[in-house]
Amino acid sequence: MEKFRVGLGVSGGIAAYKAVEILRLLQKSGCEVTVAMTKHATEFVQPLTFRALTESYVLVDDYDPENPDPIAHINFSQNIDLLLIVPATANIIGKFANGIADDFLTSTYLASNAPVLVAPAMNTSMWENPATQRNVEQLKNDGVRFVEPVAGELACKTVGTGKLEDVANIVEQALSLMDGETLRRPGSELGTVASGFLGAEKTGTTKKHEKTRKEKDAESPQSAIRSPHSQDLAAERILLTVGGTREAIDPVRFISNHSSGKMGFAVADAAQARGAKVTVVAGVTSVEPPKNVTLIRAISADEMHAAVMKELPNTTVFIGSAAVADYRPTDIAGAKIKKDGNDTMTLKLIKTPDILADVSKNRTNGMFVVGFAAETNDVVGYARSKMQKKNLDLVVANDITAEGAGFDSDTNIATILMNNDEQIELPLMPKREMADRILDEILKLERN
Repeated sequence: MEKFRVGLGVSGGIAAYKAVEILRLLQKSGCEVTVAMTKHATEFVQPLTFRALTESYVLVDDYDPENPDPIAHINFSQNIDLLLIVPATANIIGKFANGIADDFLTSTYLASNAPVLVAPAMNTSMWENPATQRNVEQLKNDGVRFVEPVAGELACKTVGTGKLEDVANIVEQALSLMDGETLRRPGSELGTVASGFLGAEKTGTTKKHEKTRKEKDAESPQSAIRSPHSQDLAAERILLTVGGTREAIDPVRFISNHSSGKMGFAVADAAQARGAKVTVVAGVTSVEPPKNVTLIRAISADEMHAAVMKELPNTTVFIGSAAVADYRPTDIAGAKIKKDGNDTMTLKLIKTPDILADVSKNRTNGMFVVGFAAETNDVVGYARSKMQKKNLDLVVANDITAEGAGFDSDTNIATILMNNDEQIELPLMPKREMADRILDEILKLERN
């Protein structure tokens, strides 16, 4: 069975450790991965890590006595279907844009005929610097594709754009590019060209790849990242709630929680990639929403409830992943509340609308209803109780205190509970991968 072959280039930034996660996801998706690193990258992650995972020599220096191939930068570059650079520093972007070839990775870039996908990660000021933006624009003009960095807290503790995009999204874009763009196979003609890249028709080479990926989906329905050709949710109209709500105390202060929206947006992204028509009602989030979804912003619990009930008649699957405030102040002060010498302040709270319960009560035409339960103790017990009280079809429960799980993490650990008393344990994995696993179980139950 043919595999896509990815050359993973790792440059010297703090996000270099994320390249290990990307390597594993690519392998789980059926790709053969070889790794090249800059010397500075080896100061963040040892080549031995990648060598253990790929069982292949990791290329850093053409002139290293241990290098088994004296012209590795040529042979490496000619035997890949995609050159993926993660993370891409401002330095490596500048070298690529100006044709500098002073190490193995930059020489490989110049020698490669494969599509190139670059995922930058750097300080906000460096990313926004006019020189960096000129280099990025030059590379885009040269045909290089980018997975743009996102806003968030950076390693330097500043907040702004420059954070590496979620690893699962990078892998998805890499797979999509290889499925749809020009693939050059050594010793063969140019493979498939999708519309818009060079304008040619598909040939047998990529049809072979397409078949392989479909066969792989059939063999492993819980694959790490779904092929763009898998459209098993095309008949679904999915409505999700995402993020946290804010309940105003006065014009300045509010009650809220730590929800980032990452898990909900991951589910939305996975669903649209599998063909579903997706509408997201989002509260406060710290990450960018996925493309190709309808986004409705609703900041308070009341606003979210109203938006959900309005969209409900057009829904086949409802997924309540938002962290909705259970209570709000009974009275919102019209002006900022002053201390006025008081050491304490008492807030009187009233329950907010129970969106999940109301959706379940008002479901029609066999709508499937899914809830999320973020707990700190007796996780399965509380989640099972939530399922019964609100008459849900499925609940995704997770312990937000567990290492690698919880709010604002790129990974998660969860238990899927179903109304037939079955439960499935999902180990630590990227949230985008978990999103597909959740959708797999929804699809199975819905069609039974």
